[in-house]
Amino acid sequence: MTHPAQHIDIDWAACQGHGLCAELLPDHITLDEWGYPLVEGTPVPARTAKRARRAAEDCPVLALKLAMR
Repeated sequence: MTHPAQHIDIDWAACQGHGLCAELLPDHITLDEWGYPLVEGTPVPARTAKRARRAAEDCPVLALKLAMR
């Protein structure tokens, strides 16, 4: 049985382009020319899950989410 993988989701209504997520997860999030996050949509590896949770918790406007898919 396969388990759902965690993916990074952005709440675009809440995101204000602070860029902290890209600082905390540079392997998974880059910033566009206006400072908003770009995610490639691939699953978050288990070895990165703890940092991804911290990035979601540390987002100033809580716009970063980890979702199971």
